[in-house]
Amino acid sequence: MRIRNVALVGHQGNGKTSLAEALLSAAGVVSRPGRIENGNTTLDTQPEERERAQSLTLGLASFDSGDYRINLLDTPGYIDFAGDAEIALQVADMAVFVVDGVSGLQVSDEMMWATAAERSIPRLIFINKMDKDRASFDATVEDVRKHFGQGVEPIELPVGEARDFTGVCDLLTEHTFFYDTGTTVERDEIPPQIAEHERAEHEHLVEDVIQIEDELVARYLDGENITVTELDRALRLGFANASLWPVLCGSATEMIAVDRLLDFICRLGPSPDDVPPRTLEKAGRAVQLPCTADGPTLAYVFKTQTDEYVGQVALMKLLSGTLHADDVLINQRTGNKERVHNLLTVLGSKTTSVGVASAGDMVAAIKLSDVATGDTLAPAGSTFRVHQSVNTQPVYGIAVTPQRTGDEEKLATALAEMVRDDPTLHADRDQETHQLVIRGAGDMHVQVALARLHRRFGISVDTEPVKVAYRETLAEAVQAEGRHKKQSGGHGQFGVATVRFEPLPRDSGFEFVDETRGGVIPKSLIPAVGKGIAESMSRGGREGYPLVDIRATVVDGKHHSVDSDEFSFKMAGALALKDAIERGGTKVLEPIFHVEVTVPDALQGDVLADLARRRGQIEGTEPGDNGTTAVIASVPQGELLDYAVAMRSMTHGRGQFTATFSRYQERP
Repeated sequence: MRIRNVALVGHQGNGKTSLAEALLSAAGVVSRPGRIENGNTTLDTQPEERERAQSLTLGLASFDSGDYRINLLDTPGYIDFAGDAEIALQVADMAVFVVDGVSGLQVSDEMMWATAAERSIPRLIFINKMDKDRASFDATVEDVRKHFGQGVEPIELPVGEARDFTGVCDLLTEHTFFYDTGTTVERDEIPPQIAEHERAEHEHLVEDVIQIEDELVARYLDGENITVTELDRALRLGFANASLWPVLCGSATEMIAVDRLLDFICRLGPSPDDVPPRTLEKAGRAVQLPCTADGPTLAYVFKTQTDEYVGQVALMKLLSGTLHADDVLINQRTGNKERVHNLLTVLGSKTTSVGVASAGDMVAAIKLSDVATGDTLAPAGSTFRVHQSVNTQPVYGIAVTPQRTGDEEKLATALAEMVRDDPTLHADRDQETHQLVIRGAGDMHVQVALARLHRRFGISVDTEPVKVAYRETLAEAVQAEGRHKKQSGGHGQFGVATVRFEPLPRDSGFEFVDETRGGVIPKSLIPAVGKGIAESMSRGGREGYPLVDIRATVVDGKHHSVDSDEFSFKMAGALALKDAIERGGTKVLEPIFHVEVTVPDALQGDVLADLARRRGQIEGTEPGDNGTTAVIASVPQGELLDYAVAMRSMTHGRGQFTATFSRYQERP
């Protein structure tokens, strides 16, 4: 059985899930395609997906079509869930870019194409919705070619468009396939209305395809006829080495030319051993490992999902070797043994037990003890490990608290499980603001996570904006006295400390110095003054924020031979700081983040103006690839809390940014 691992990628609403349903129907896996609006598709299985009528997570459908085993990965198109699309491109051996024939190329199409190009993944383009009003094959191809280059090669032409779309013409065989009778009818003549266009496109395609093989070029120039079989072979080679990107067209909802796409995937698509060997890590070094059945057994967990009936399901691609049910492998992250009790093939939410899986195939396992998305399972003694190249840096966050008292531990456990399944989701408690913050790729990503939290774990939460971890420091040097005296019968409490306080440079922390003379404070009690000051600093200054970057030098004091103790001088230190704050005042420090915003050149001015409004300090710009510019700036964290949403709106989804903590500086 020859394997084809295929990722369907593209912008939200382009029809990826509908195309997956149509492919399943064309292969005879389902009797009729499910429809998104009816909530009965094979791959959109989660309630949140059906409620929103869109894919929100990676779906897998493994099925047979003749002599071929196809693992079909349906990816979300919304930008917040691009992490799952990136995961699919890590394990797929080819990508089908589903492009809307009405709207043309859109933001996610371009972003995912850049990711696929970076990884040299074979790509083909399926122009969908050719049956819709205002659909235009030529305009869409021109748009795609403008953005992706001259390697874009139509191998089909539509017969009619919009309501008149009835079939496609194969530019290699020059046969026409009609679908207006409910079945496929193949004819060897070209419809008159496209005959001239077809001849021109046929010649153009032949001249481009023969460039793949020098021998074909020489024969063509000598006037020899190049056969369809030879053109097919060259087309397959150009597709596999990602130098030529075939364009097909059709309608997923009307099942027009979907069988042609399935045939292309099977006949001309690369198998796992056709693509270059995968680069892995071995003992800290990069090595290449061919995808062969006689190699070491190596399974990559590209996605974990939680099923309400069977628990965690680990989706795996077997990168090398052969895996049998009950084999024991080592998790390279934890070092623990994992017995693969059950091997399953996956068709959406349905699974079927299998006894063995070979290199290149995709299977699932349940009841593994501790695996997470991105784990590598290998034989004992092996150090092979897959490097997961998925952007997991969150850009949007919201603070949550459980509505029910006593749900704190349950919430922490639930979030840990969700983060294990989705590496682009983060959850942590801020050590300064003490808020529990859920962070993700955008507001929709976080809102979907909260919906899943409620559905899967029964936890309802209240939300609030993320607080900024401001700090304070002293505004100027000042000397202050702390006097603690208390008498209540018997031994009293007495301690006096005179302390000189000075602000220090940023990130200096707290320094405590003893300059007392003559035993005015016993040496054993002087550290208590420092402890009292440090504890008081953590409780906050005039604005209630923790105090930082202060040197406290105790210069004088008084003690009593009976009533002085450690507690008395801790109180004296705290009171001295309180007096210093009242005398000299404080200034608030705000966290500053290093921000890099990548946008199309035309939007650079808008981004610069917006960052300036956010009190950003522009540090420079750098030219990027494909007509983009990277804007580099330092921006206060308080101005970035809504930046992910605002920038997406401002750049129409074409902008990306990263933000990392840089320093604290005085707030105006």
